[in-house]
Amino acid sequence: MTDDIRETKECQLKDPMDLFHSGQVVKICAPMVRYSKLAFRTLVRKYSCDLCYTPMIVAADFVRSAKARDSEFTTNKGDHPLIVQFAAKEAQVLCDAARIICPFADGIDLNCGCPQRWALSEGYGACLINKPELVKDMVRHVRSQIDNPKFSVSIKIRIHEDLKRTVDLCQKAEAAGVSWITVHGRSIEERHQPVHYDAIKIIKQSMSIPIVANGDIKSLKDAENVHHLTEADGIMVARGLLANPAMFAGYEETPFQCIQDWVDIALEHGTPFTCFHHHLMYMMERITSKQEKKVFNVLSSTSAVLDYLNDHYGL
Repeated sequence: MTDDIRETKECQLKDPMDLFHSGQVVKICAPMVRYSKLAFRTLVRKYSCDLCYTPMIVAADFVRSAKARDSEFTTNKGDHPLIVQFAAKEAQVLCDAARIICPFADGIDLNCGCPQRWALSEGYGACLINKPELVKDMVRHVRSQIDNPKFSVSIKIRIHEDLKRTVDLCQKAEAAGVSWITVHGRSIEERHQPVHYDAIKIIKQSMSIPIVANGDIKSLKDAENVHHLTEADGIMVARGLLANPAMFAGYEETPFQCIQDWVDIALEHGTPFTCFHHHLMYMMERITSKQEKKVFNVLSSTSAVLDYLNDHYGL
C-alpha cells in the first residue's frame, strides 16, 4: 500500500453516501481487473467521474501478505471517494481486510458478481448470490467491526433467472446494513446477451437503499437512458470508460486532451508499459484507422508510443 499512502492518512476521507443524497445520478468507474488502478482513476476523476472502485482484491491474500497489499492497493490524497472491492467467502476475513483498508479508503464492496470459472471454483464472486445468508453475515460483521459510521459497505451482484431470489438477497443485505447495491443486469450464464434493465428497475422498486445499474453503458446518453429505464441512483461503467475515459463529461469519443492527460498521469505514476499501452489502444480504438491500429498496437516501448503520438497527433 504505497504511493503517497502517508499523505492519505492526513487527508479527509469522504462519505460516499453524500453522493447518493446529492439528488444527482452518481457516475461510477467499475472495478476492472488490471485497469481501474490509481492512474486510470486519476484520469476519469478529471472527467466528471464521481466515485471509483479498485480492481477486485482477494481478501484472504490481502490480509495474509504485506507483499499482496503493496502490489494490489495504491492510492493518494486525491483518490477519493474510493471503494476497495474484495473477493471473500468468510465474514472474518472480509472484516480483517476492511479494518486494514479503513484508514485509506471510503468503503469496501463485496464482489458477488464475478462469473469467471476460477472465482466460482474458489467460492468467490457470483456464486455468492446463491448464499444470501452468508452475504448477510459478511455485511453484518463488517458493519459491527468498523467504528467509522461513514465507511460504506456495498455489494455488487448479478441477477437470478428467478428475480424473486435476487430481491430476497437484496432485502437480506439491506437488513444487514448494506449501504447500496450495484446490479449487473445479467445472470451468471449470460455474457453478451442484452442487459435486463427491467430487472434492475424491479429491484430498485423493492428497496429503500440506493441501487446502481451496471451493464453495456457506452456513453453519457446511454447512462441517462439507463437511469430513466431503471430509476437507479447511480450508473457504473466499465468498458465504456476504457474506450472513452471522458464519457461522463459528455464527450462522444476520447478527446485528444484526455489522451494527453493519460500520458502525463501514467508517466507520473510510473505505470508499467503494457498497462500504459493497453489503455491507449482502448482510448484510440474509435479515432484511428485500421492501418494506424496495425502500427500503434505493436509498438513495444514507452518512447516508441510517445514518438508515435507526437508525430501523428502533435501530443
